Amino acid sequence: MENIVFIFIFIIVLALIALFLADMVKIVPQARAMVIERLGTYHATWETGIHIKLPFIDRIANRVSLKEIVYDFEPQPVITKDNVTMMIDTVVYFEITDPKLYTYGVERPLSALENLTATTLRNIIGDLELDETLTSRDIINSQMRTILDVATDPWGIKVGRVELKNIIPPKDIQDSMEKQMRAERERREAILRAEGEKRSAILTAEGEKEAMILRAIAQKEATIAEAEGRAQAMERLYKAQANGIQMINEANPSNAYLTIQGYDAITKVANGNATKLIIPSNLQEISGTVAALTEVVKTANEK
Repeated sequence: MENIVFIFIFIIVLALIALFLADMVKIVPQARAMVIERLGTYHATWETGIHIKLPFIDRIANRVSLKEIVYDFEPQPVITKDNVTMMIDTVVYFEITDPKLYTYGVERPLSALENLTATTLRNIIGDLELDETLTSRDIINSQMRTILDVATDPWGIKVGRVELKNIIPPKDIQDSMEKQMRAERERREAILRAEGEKRSAILTAEGEKEAMILRAIAQKEATIAEAEGRAQAMERLYKAQANGIQMINEANPSNAYLTIQGYDAITKVANGNATKLIIPSNLQEISGTVAALTEVVKTANEK
């Protein structure tokens, strides 16, 4: 019986020792830090690795994450320079650079950062009008980041980025803005339609102009071609007549042939438009006939 009691007590002692040792050995993981107090006073900041904590003397005052933290604050009411109240919520990206200052610099650091962000935002928006607020997000973000980064240095916090997540104007302002945007879109549409119609009319007029020019050029070329064809035809006709006369001369025709040709010419002239006709008194004389024909040809040429 005594052995059983002794074994039970021994097991309890071993368990207490194991718990005691487990409480003494502390492992700090990556991107973490522990702020240690000894007898109620800041002692050290433990970083990644294994550390030994003295029982009943050392105390872990704070466990701090060294990662970048993203904090989304609730929408805050702000008033612009032209007295328009709107709701703006911000997102702050920050990281803890000094766990000691973060632990002892300010009470409830996240709440302090939220209040500081709200007051800074009100100060900046108070110097801007509504239109400037809606179009100056980058400027507002930059100013807030600079101010918050300087103000949070004593707290061991470094602000890396500040973003305006939503800007919510009042309902009546939203309605007027939508109407203004709709009117602007309709105006642009009307301008584009008018420019399109103008361009279409210009292209149509240019097409008609080019068509008229092409028709005139085609008519001119056709007239020239027709005139050249007539000239070539007349030239060939005259050449043929000249060649015929030359061939007759070279053939040395008889008087009888010339007399017959003279009668034929006189018949044609009589049926033509000649205004002057000379008929020799002696039709049997070839020379008189030739003279008559010569006079007829000259009269036709002069006409």
